[in-house]
Amino acid sequence: MACLFDLDGVITKTAVVHAAAWKQTFDAFLRQRDGEDFRPFDDSHDYAEYVDGLPRADGVRTFLASRGIHLPEGAPDDPPDRATVQGLGNRKNDLLLEMIRTGGVEAYDGTLRYVEAVRAHGLRTAVVSSSANCRDILRSVGAEDLFDVRIDGVVAAERGLPGKPQPDTFLAAARDLGVEAAEAAVFEDALAGMDAGRSGHFGYVVGVDRVGQGAALRAHGADTVVQDLSELGEQA
Repeated sequence: MACLFDLDGVITKTAVVHAAAWKQTFDAFLRQRDGEDFRPFDDSHDYAEYVDGLPRADGVRTFLASRGIHLPEGAPDDPPDRATVQGLGNRKNDLLLEMIRTGGVEAYDGTLRYVEAVRAHGLRTAVVSSSANCRDILRSVGAEDLFDVRIDGVVAAERGLPGKPQPDTFLAAARDLGVEAAEAAVFEDALAGMDAGRSGHFGYVVGVDRVGQGAALRAHGADTVVQDLSELGEQA
């Protein structure tokens, strides 16, 4: 058996920082494009529906498509002020890193205790994240050694793995741990992660509800929903 954990919103309190960075990025772009009457990015609904859990460029494409906007793809090294998919993604990442540098990163203590508990019971663990900053964030909270396998945005790019909502990154983590999908549990807070867990036919999918979207998590495939993994502690 194995446990596969998302990073942002499950292990670390970075989902809100991601949402804030996306809002600054998209609002600046939309204001420049549409003027002061622009419709702002909603860091609750738009974040959950269009970007949460997705690889960065996919988040840009998906949200802009929801507004009927299509930009050139650009190149991965596009400057953050260039109006391309990659440029907007780089702007968001620059903002995110600055927010992390100035505000720091916190882990969810309930998650760390749960991970330690399942490892003490002999289960192997992996972190599965679309973030290219996953390793640095884990190191910043002293949690890198709690995971036997890391499948993040960097590894996914190296292996050519599509991101969530496709199940490929979770499936890769299970393979690296030497287990079948049916022998692994997925822990996710994003709707895209729920979709990945369901379509990958994992043994169990736990939805972590940090923002009051329990019903949506269930609708997208969660077998159970908790507000914090400490609620599962007695089952570890």
